[in-house]
Amino acid sequence: MTQVPSAPQEAQHTAPALLLRNATVLDGLAPEPLPARDVLVEGDRIRALAPTGELPLPDVVPPERLRVLDCTGHTVLPGFFDCHVHMSTCPDADRFDTLMAPESLLTLRSVPALAATLDAGVTSARDLAGADSGFRTALEAGHVRGPALQIALRILSITGGHGDWRTVRGTPLDSGPGAGVVADSPAGFVRATREVVREGADWVKVAATGGMTSPRRTPEAGGLTEAELRAVVEEAERHGVVGVAAHAQGAAGIAAAVRAGVRSIEHGYLVDEPTLQEMGERGTYLVPTLSALTRPLPEDPEDGPSPQTRRRRRIRETALERLSAALTSGVRVALGTDAGIAPHGGNLRELALMVRLGLSPAEAIAAGTSVAARMCRLDDEVGAVRPGLRADLVVTDVDPLADIEALGRPGAVHTVIQAGRIVKNTVATAGTGGERAA
Repeated sequence: MTQVPSAPQEAQHTAPALLLRNATVLDGLAPEPLPARDVLVEGDRIRALAPTGELPLPDVVPPERLRVLDCTGHTVLPGFFDCHVHMSTCPDADRFDTLMAPESLLTLRSVPALAATLDAGVTSARDLAGADSGFRTALEAGHVRGPALQIALRILSITGGHGDWRTVRGTPLDSGPGAGVVADSPAGFVRATREVVREGADWVKVAATGGMTSPRRTPEAGGLTEAELRAVVEEAERHGVVGVAAHAQGAAGIAAAVRAGVRSIEHGYLVDEPTLQEMGERGTYLVPTLSALTRPLPEDPEDGPSPQTRRRRRIRETALERLSAALTSGVRVALGTDAGIAPHGGNLRELALMVRLGLSPAEAIAAGTSVAARMCRLDDEVGAVRPGLRADLVVTDVDPLADIEALGRPGAVHTVIQAGRIVKNTVATAGTGGERAA
């Protein structure tokens, strides 16, 4: 009989308990599924995982405290982690309207985006510019529904770089908590790093190259110098933040960021072979944001495509080739969608895109669970279905190993459990035997 770790006496009598019965479990670590498993949740933790029927339930949880969810024919996975989102950004918003809007409107319109992200099965996320510490606190306090957040607040950029959103005359076109910070020396970037840490950043984000949407920089153009990047990495490490995330699309900037010691490369569209090898040796993570790269291009107006559209067309095919090489190279890959540029709530579509470029379905699931958690230094809390970890779980009737694309379709995730609480519930009561996943 499976042994269950004992809980404190008070917890045994007062904490709510949930049993997910007879599920197929993809635990986020092992490549093969675990059939016919029971998952016991107490409080905000996974208490036990065992073959169905082997948990000594009356000795562990009094029947009157136990809610049972019959998961026959369903798969239980860890809650997913989207490592590149912009929760305060709306992909279809008019730029002029956004520029003229009060900050309160920009914040409040993120509430449905946060909820849609959670309902898609994303229980944790990393916001890489836009959300301030108030977002994180409001989510922790339960004022709004959404994934638990790590935040970077803003992007650090050189003058004229990817994060410099000023007109030629110097008028800023961004404002509020997500506005970029401009500096132009190692000392200047040390100061900028200290400022975002002071404001509560978990991560520091830098612009190592230009980007697809840069007003004056192409993806191949340079961003911070290697000396400036090293200054940011050293200062961030000194203050104990999770790491430095580098917006990096061109090959030279990606290589400089990797040499400087950043923890993650965001996008990485034109990464070359020598840099992939160095990323593997250093353990640098890649967050490829395929959802943003492959999003539909706008129709051309009568006067021709915009400069940004021309850039995307020119780069996208090469980027897909280079990212395919990256995903099959053994480099650590974490799921990130660039939601806010890509639509909110479609986060798990990224899984199928990663599979198309070379990951197996199990590897893609790990990229969105255990690998993502490890990158964010949260693998002792989330990212796997293992006793002792936080009970962030999703339930689906999809077999993700057979049809990974189906997991990203609307409604594929039926139930979302966050910190032990059912926060999305599409179950139907099935008599005294418990509830059955819908």
